[in-house]
Amino acid sequence: MNTRTRVLTGTALAVALGAGTFGAVSASAAQSENAPAVAAAKKDGQPDEKNFTTTTHLTIDAATRAAQAALEAAQKENQKVTVAVVDRSGNTIVTLRGDGAGPQSYESAQRKAFTAVSWNAPTSVLAGRLAQAPNLKDIPGTLFLGGGTPVQAKGAPVAGIGVAGAPSGDLDEKYAKAGADSLDK
Repeated sequence: MNTRTRVLTGTALAVALGAGTFGAVSASAAQSENAPAVAAAKKDGQPDEKNFTTTTHLTIDAATRAAQAALEAAQKENQKVTVAVVDRSGNTIVTLRGDGAGPQSYESAQRKAFTAVSWNAPTSVLAGRLAQAPNLKDIPGTLFLGGGTPVQAKGAPVAGIGVAGAPSGDLDEKYAKAGADSLDK
């Protein structure tokens, strides 16, 4: 190893060790400075409640009952559909693909449910808004066709139900609404 390489290696090692030591000392100082603030924010070991919010969620049982009610409403009219129920964040809770439902219906039902809960409105209403804001359709995961309806608790959206596969969005939405209405019973 030549002298220049040894000097560069030694300098790099010294800088790395110094930075590590400085970082450890800084972290310790920051922890000790913030310790009173963290302790003051807690009462009896519990975090301050003003830092949290409470939300309402649809249970898996309720989501399954709603999906089943929507599927049964479609089956009574000899329609082959898929029903999806998503939570407030758009995550799928349950999907039921009816016998004979088309392959496109699975994704369409999920996207309709996502769209309904995202805007807290039936997708048939949202489809009408495309005339004023055509770029809405470009939002990933959405589908602005009739067949999705939101599920609300105290006026706030907590889930969305999407149905796809019937010959029209009006029918899909009718079945989605039947699923949402089943939750009121």
